Amino acid sequence: MAGVNAPQPPYLRIVADIERRIADGELRPGDPVPTTRAIMREWGVAMATASKALAALKQAGAIESTSRVGAVVAARRMPSRSAGGLERDRVVRVAMEIADADGLAALSMRAVAADLGVATMALYRHLEGKAELTQLIADAAFAEIEYPEPPPGWRSHLRVAAQLQWAAYQRHPWLPRLVSITRPVTLPGQMAYGLWTLHALDGLDLDPGTRLHIYATVVNYVRGTAINIESEAAAELDTGMTSKQWGRAKLSVDGPLIAQVTDPGAELDLESLFTFGLERLLDGLATVIAPRETRR
Repeated sequence: MAGVNAPQPPYLRIVADIERRIADGELRPGDPVPTTRAIMREWGVAMATASKALAALKQAGAIESTSRVGAVVAARRMPSRSAGGLERDRVVRVAMEIADADGLAALSMRAVAADLGVATMALYRHLEGKAELTQLIADAAFAEIEYPEPPPGWRSHLRVAAQLQWAAYQRHPWLPRLVSITRPVTLPGQMAYGLWTLHALDGLDLDPGTRLHIYATVVNYVRGTAINIESEAAAELDTGMTSKQWGRAKLSVDGPLIAQVTDPGAELDLESLFTFGLERLLDGLATVIAPRETRR
């Protein structure tokens, strides 16, 4: 885990500088903000970093897109620093705490407002509603991921990416329900995960469609398995037993029936299912990727 004195990521320094310009009045509502290329030139960063900074500013409500001009300072936004105002990250943090404690069913604008001690309409002045709020908490969950130095080889890289995603779902069992494979959101936390994962396929002879399908297949496998985490946690709470303990209890009663299907001594839980299935998925992807590797 990064220490408290760890250097700030470059994109956050850009975000802070543009936020300062807005707060100081250098950039006013409706004014164009620096483009991706302008940010690259001014701060000496790569296009991915510049794009991530603009995406973060858009998520924070500081800028918005227009059809003619492009990105401009937003006409309305949640104040980042105000004695009587709300901070967007505080709203998102409270919403995540509610979802972590009681699930998505308990999350509502009213519940968040109650925890913050403000009127519900105070949130609607800055957020469209629960749909936007759930997108923000999902992105915040992905933003928690700390990425290690990528391991060598596409297989090891994709394995670590899957494990990072799995760990995020373990921390937030509600998260899999908010991740869409066919309609992904373009917010900075999830974009960062996508970029880091796709780097596993750099340098391979893969067309863009194949790259995208490999990425989506891995994400979908982890998400599909993780969708069971929430129900498994509820079942453990109801029965007072883990899945392994429950299986052993069933064995003492239904041993002869279980023996008709499998070895009574065999055990399965979500963790073993995730690990076993991931390796088989990577085996399958090797049939697509390995021939490309040999042609490099």
